[in-house]
Amino acid sequence: MTPQLQQAIRLLQLSTLELRTEIQEALDSNLMLEVAEEAESEAGAEAGETGADSTSPETGDNDLDLQQSDIPDDLPVDTAWDDIYDNVAPASYSGPDEGASSDYETQSDSSETLQDHLHWQMQMSHFSDTDLTIADAIIDSIDEDGYLTTSVEDIQRSLAQGEDSDIELDEVEAVLHRIQNFDPPGVGARGLRECLQLQLRQLPEDVALLNTARELIADHFDLLAGRDYAQIMRRMKIDEETLKQAIKIVQSLNPRPGNQIAEATTEYVVPDIIVRKVKGTWRVELNPDAAPRLRINSHYASLIKQAHNNSDTTYLKNHLQEARWFIKSLQSRNETLLKVATSIVKHQRDFLEHGEEAMKALVLHDIAEEVGMHESTISRVTTNKYMHTPRGIFELKYFFSSHVSTASGGECSATAIRAFIKKLIAAEEPSKPLSDSKIASILSEQGINVARRTVAKYREGLAIPPSNERKRLA
Repeated sequence: MTPQLQQAIRLLQLSTLELRTEIQEALDSNLMLEVAEEAESEAGAEAGETGADSTSPETGDNDLDLQQSDIPDDLPVDTAWDDIYDNVAPASYSGPDEGASSDYETQSDSSETLQDHLHWQMQMSHFSDTDLTIADAIIDSIDEDGYLTTSVEDIQRSLAQGEDSDIELDEVEAVLHRIQNFDPPGVGARGLRECLQLQLRQLPEDVALLNTARELIADHFDLLAGRDYAQIMRRMKIDEETLKQAIKIVQSLNPRPGNQIAEATTEYVVPDIIVRKVKGTWRVELNPDAAPRLRINSHYASLIKQAHNNSDTTYLKNHLQEARWFIKSLQSRNETLLKVATSIVKHQRDFLEHGEEAMKALVLHDIAEEVGMHESTISRVTTNKYMHTPRGIFELKYFFSSHVSTASGGECSATAIRAFIKKLIAAEEPSKPLSDSKIASILSEQGINVARRTVAKYREGLAIPPSNERKRLA
């Protein structure tokens, strides 16, 4: 298999951001390639010349055929991936200026971590040298959620083995209490109960029912976790409305205080396909902003016939041939992606019209058979590619799901079943949540035969807790 065909297949599996990086590298390394001007790009799109190259009238095709006939009309991108690559690393940018950045690169390396934030507060506090050593050890033992993951006894023992062998346990406790007053509220807690207590301690005293909420966490935390509201009301001698307001205060607290400061990587999604309804018909088109349109630089191409020695001519011809192959590979990628996306939209038109509950069962084989490609090719095309629809942005793989047989002999997709489960739970009575068995029974009445354990699997996939954990006051 030639390097050119390998390139065509590799471009097919790149995400939009990776493709932009690949295009930039090609522009940096090949003098024959250039980005088409916006007006020319729009004109080419209207003419249906996706990814086609353009040359100036002065050069002419007769002067620049240069093995153009060696480039087939259709690149055979439909092939077994393992025939070419065992493992492909994602593309990485290596432009001429190492410090340079582009508008689609993330730069989160300089963002502050929770440990940085706590160390800064530590330096701003009045700690003795010994207390600074203890505080360092405590902060290093706090995880990204803000919890102390090492016991104070272990911290004291580890410090006692070093130069500060005279450090006592009560000193470690005292420094910990000071750190627990740092920002964010609740940091340094040794468990969820203590985390909530620390946050309640820092709330203004004029908050209504604050003392009730503090008592609820301090004395009845286990009952609250088990949602035994009747027992709580009896023990605290309060009515349901008072308990409800106290619980609202607790629910306003953050069980993972470290997440407010912890470093997070921003992930950008650029849709490759745009789907919209025009005059009653769903229209599928490539996103023109997903990647720049390329063309052959007519000035450098015209220099080929002006070259005075064979080495210059060979150099320019090789670059021109590589540029033509790269543009053809991009065109082949776009055509394949558009063909697969159009087929997906054809199958999932009901989803676009009515939502998740109308999603049809669809597998890779169905699309592969319709477009005449191998399933592995469909898998590559749909990985890390996104479609912008009136209902949101979805990865192409989202539209594929297994099916469950219905009582009428038809099929219902797993996505539709998850949507039904989500809808049923959203409409349930808060004081009497639906069990997995009850949900399975309701679905069975609608002709969808699913087992209780299947309902449990779909519910867990939706990150919905079981019925005993969903119970709450009405």
